[in-house]
Amino acid sequence: MSDIINKKELFNNHPLQGREALFIIKIGGNIIDDENKLASFIQSFIAIQGNKILIHGGGKLATKLAKELNVEQQMIDGRRITDSETLKIVTMVYAGYINKNIVAKLQSHNCNAVGLTGADGNIIKAHKRPLKNGIDYGYVGDVDEVNTLFIQNLLQQKIAVVLAPITVDDKGQLLNTNADTIAQETAKAMSKLYNVTLIYSFEKAGVLLDVNNESTVIKSINPEFYSQLKKEKKIFEGMIPKLDNAFEALQSGVNKVIIGKAEELQNLIDGKSGTSIMQ
Repeated sequence: MSDIINKKELFNNHPLQGREALFIIKIGGNIIDDENKLASFIQSFIAIQGNKILIHGGGKLATKLAKELNVEQQMIDGRRITDSETLKIVTMVYAGYINKNIVAKLQSHNCNAVGLTGADGNIIKAHKRPLKNGIDYGYVGDVDEVNTLFIQNLLQQKIAVVLAPITVDDKGQLLNTNADTIAQETAKAMSKLYNVTLIYSFEKAGVLLDVNNESTVIKSINPEFYSQLKKEKKIFEGMIPKLDNAFEALQSGVNKVIIGKAEELQNLIDGKSGTSIMQ
């Protein structure tokens, strides 16, 4: 087996029976920016038995630091343009402070963890995003390969892996990469070796029939139900890319995808909250 699994490869539908479970959890700024929520999440993450990977975003700290350093930030449709100075800032913040702060909190509770970026161990190789609709996003990366065996070696040593959203290309250029994308691509690649559950956390309780009403969480969605919801326009536009990514992950070998609040991590795993995306 090759040490590197290319995302362009076809994924074989191997039976999941007998494989070890692996939880891949992505958290965003709503957790990272709140010390109390982060502390509570860390306790829930530690309680997960077995193999686990935590993938985090950047929160507001990079924007705050850029402002203090007078580095102008450009956003287009909510996406950050990563010029050379911004790349330095996001690398310092994501791979440095945020990543090591999470690792330190895990270690303080006797959860052995290692904080990494895509450059470490060549874990995640990417390429600079080409012009999109005439827009140059700068040093933004799209994932090409995930070094699954390197990650597996860490997991086999009972080490929790904490991944920052910084990748590297084949020329050694660091790239800023969307954390949701890293979570999806890592889950797809690791599903060759594990029975993977991917958990996307964000500020809502799950997929909602009414975006303004948290009590309207849809418990589970399969492809047929998803098509129906889109046809009836019962899913707001911002959720459609998340669900498209979720179903792509399932089609590529991931066992289950769950969307909900990180503050309810154990309930998400137990099926008591959030939305389970199923084939």
